[in-house]
Amino acid sequence: MRMGISLLRAAIAFTIFFAVPAGASDARAVLAVPRQRIETADFTTTGRLVRVDAGGARTSYGISMKARGFPGVLRVLLDVNSPSAERLHVLLEMHFDGASTIRIARPGDRAAAVLPFDKWSDGPLGPGFSFEDFLEQQYFWTGQSVETPVKFGARDCDVVTSVPGAVDRTHYAQIKTWLDHTIGFPVYVEKTVKTTGAVKQFTYFGLRHNEGVWSATQVEEKTRGQTGETLLIIDRGSAKANLSLTDFSSERLTHF
Repeated sequence: MRMGISLLRAAIAFTIFFAVPAGASDARAVLAVPRQRIETADFTTTGRLVRVDAGGARTSYGISMKARGFPGVLRVLLDVNSPSAERLHVLLEMHFDGASTIRIARPGDRAAAVLPFDKWSDGPLGPGFSFEDFLEQQYFWTGQSVETPVKFGARDCDVVTSVPGAVDRTHYAQIKTWLDHTIGFPVYVEKTVKTTGAVKQFTYFGLRHNEGVWSATQVEEKTRGQTGETLLIIDRGSAKANLSLTDFSSERLTHF
């Protein structure tokens, strides 16, 4: 009888082991570090969002961000501080089960408004850095596959292709991420837009390790085949900000 039970347990373990595709197991391992980085985020930053048009003219907005990972959800508060005519507060909430919401407030608003999904692909300076791009939803999507490791510049990278599931609200058909193999931080990302097939290319510069957390000092966005670019430039910040729910409250969102 004991031998029969042992054989049964062995058969169940064998079935479970081989029921999980190797690619899925590889993806979980590769994504463990970036997921943990998001789930435990607790930072503040100050910087600029800069749009460079086809002729080289630059438009710059001063911004600040706060982000904190709470159980089951990441909250990001984006403040556009200057110019004064463009002041804006945006609260982005990404639930790790696939649901996300974005609320927006301008000076004089008594309450923040929910940003319609069709506006997620816009942004303070246009679609280059859209509101959706301030979240890293792709790491939590249901469809994940790992490609052959490659070099990006001098860095050895794991390449992950992420495809959204039915409950994932996004304007992207897929996102391909080059993660530094040693630190699990992105060095390059390609995002394919659902409606047009356009590929937005994000390159991360100035990677630094501060207070035990990796970050980039600049992210450059270019759309393949188009001129111009959008830059997210981080001037300073804290990787351990000790933020609380109060920092993301409705009152904070409408206070200018």
